[in-house]
Amino acid sequence: MISTVVIGALENNASKDVNESLSITSEEASWFASLLYLFTPVGNILSLLLLDRFGHKKCMILTNIPSIIAQVILYFAENVKILYASSILMALTLGFSNAPSLAYAGEVCEPKLRGALTSALNVFYYGGSIILTMVYSITMQWRQTVLLTTVFPIMTIAILLTTPDSPMWLLAKGKHSKAHRNLSRLRGKVSYEKCENEFQEMVRYNSPSNNDEPTSSTCRHNFIDQKENTNAWKHLFEPEVIRAFRLMTIYFLFMNLLSGLPLLPYLVSILKEFGAPVNVEWTISFSMALSIVGSLMAVFLIRSLGKRFLTLFTLSICSVCYIAIGLIGVYWKNAEPLKSWTVLVLFLITILISSVGITPVSWTLVTEIFPAKSRNILCSVCTGVCFIITFFMTKYYPELSILVEFYNLFTIVGIVGLFGCIYFFFFLPETENKTLQEITEFFK
Repeated sequence: MISTVVIGALENNASKDVNESLSITSEEASWFASLLYLFTPVGNILSLLLLDRFGHKKCMILTNIPSIIAQVILYFAENVKILYASSILMALTLGFSNAPSLAYAGEVCEPKLRGALTSALNVFYYGGSIILTMVYSITMQWRQTVLLTTVFPIMTIAILLTTPDSPMWLLAKGKHSKAHRNLSRLRGKVSYEKCENEFQEMVRYNSPSNNDEPTSSTCRHNFIDQKENTNAWKHLFEPEVIRAFRLMTIYFLFMNLLSGLPLLPYLVSILKEFGAPVNVEWTISFSMALSIVGSLMAVFLIRSLGKRFLTLFTLSICSVCYIAIGLIGVYWKNAEPLKSWTVLVLFLITILISSVGITPVSWTLVTEIFPAKSRNILCSVCTGVCFIITFFMTKYYPELSILVEFYNLFTIVGIVGLFGCIYFFFFLPETENKTLQEITEFFK
């Protein structure tokens, strides 16, 4: 959300701070916004190189350090080149954090709770967004807002220091007893006996020989490391991996189209284009509050309704709302106050509905559908693909908006979204309350 605040404050001398000398053009704003997504895959690659070696916990701690540096650089920025540098560094941070956090969430959660708990990650994502936008709404100084929010990566490091490593990762490294101990801790410090069945399932899932008998730590470590080195990349070309990767790529495409993610940096100008007589900064904060409400709803609904139903329902609602925004904007004349409020309400509905389904489900699916041997690699690759898609949509949104006109773009996106509903109706499986092994078997 930092790009939303900075662009809203600096684009075309829009700053309300009389002491602010920095200003950026619309072209510079599009680059500042999109660089955040262009360099995210580089962070994904870095995490891919380090994740198997250091584990999820250490990687999640490391990712906060460049985040702090990026915010400090941004605070002292005096020209657009420094803005770009900060955006690139934030992109590396974002990319580096995705694979460790998503893979960790997918591995430590019980099957019956995995969907709810991983979808709850979005609550905190939007929680951070609303805090930042509310701080800016109060201070109306983007530099002060950036400086104040550096407290969050510092708090995150402190919390992660007390977080146990993933039992799956420990098993892959041959640390059998520590894996069992961490699983017991993650399940509420229960006795080993109460989580024995789940632990043995993890052992079978990690062992290519399906041997339930624990071997010595050294032999197990050497055996698994050898298998990882020789087979990890070969597994990427197996049918179940290719099918799952294709599904996630298409899912991320439609998630970007209908969730409004590429539009976030331009929210200030979009809300002004709608023309409703509202305070733009507080409306952005309100939209983030709606996202939190939607994410909380997802936590409770995902278990009862399933990911497939939530995907089809929310994607269809968002598509219809986008089409309605476009048609009303183009054809509803001579009713300006009512028209402005109608398109604004429809847009806010898409933000709420997408945070209930397509957004949290996308990040939950990516933690589930890949086999254990290639999960870390493919979590990195998939998030990289997602942000490359976001980069192009963010960078070229202004040009597309001019080319096809502002409201027509909403209509086009909505129509494309309806085709997405048809695709997912036929090809999206239900993964809720399924074990990771059962999900992998489906794609075979």
